[in-house]
Amino acid sequence: MSRIGRMPVEIPAGVNVKQEGNVLTVKGPKGTLEKEFHKDMTIKVENGKILVERPSDLKEHKALHGLTRTLINNMIIGVTQGFEKALEINGVGFRAQKQGKKLVMNLGYSHPVEMEEPAGITIEVPNPNSIIVKGIDKQAVGEFAAKIRGKRLPEPYKGKGIKYVDEVIRRKEGKTGGKGKK
Repeated sequence: MSRIGRMPVEIPAGVNVKQEGNVLTVKGPKGTLEKEFHKDMTIKVENGKILVERPSDLKEHKALHGLTRTLINNMIIGVTQGFEKALEINGVGFRAQKQGKKLVMNLGYSHPVEMEEPAGITIEVPNPNSIIVKGIDKQAVGEFAAKIRGKRLPEPYKGKGIKYVDEVIRRKEGKTGGKGKK
C-alpha cells in the first residue's frame, strides 16, 4: 500500500464534497473546485472522510494511488485556506505594479512587461519589489507564478531577475583579471 494513498482525507466543517463517478466537486468558503480523476482509482466519501483505493499492485496503480489522494487533499486545502506563492524582484530599476487587473513590470527591457490576471487568481504587489500570487487551485497558482518568474529568470552573477522568496540562487564568480595576450 502507498503510505500517502492509504491515509484518509478529513473533510473539515464547512466543506461540501460531491462525487459523481470519478468526478469530485469540493465546495468551501473560498470557492469551488472540480476535478476528474483516473477511472481505475476508487474514491469513497463516507463518515466525513475521503478514501482512495487502487485495484491492483501494478506500478502505475501505485503511483496513481498517492497522486489521487494528494490532489484531493490539495483541493480541500485550497477551498479552506487557499494557496499563495511569493516572488521577489532584484535589480536596479526592476519593479512591479498593479494596474486594475494587470501586472505591469519594468524588468530592464525597452518596454514594460504586462500580464493579465487569470480567472481564479489574484495578484498582490505589497511593494515594488515583491509579488504575491494567490488562489484556490494549487496547480494554477504555481503555473502563473512560474510564468511571471520566466519573464526574467534570476542570473547567477549578480542575482538580478525574478525569484521565489524561498529560492536560493547559486552565485558564480565573475571573470578574473589574469594575464591577457601580449
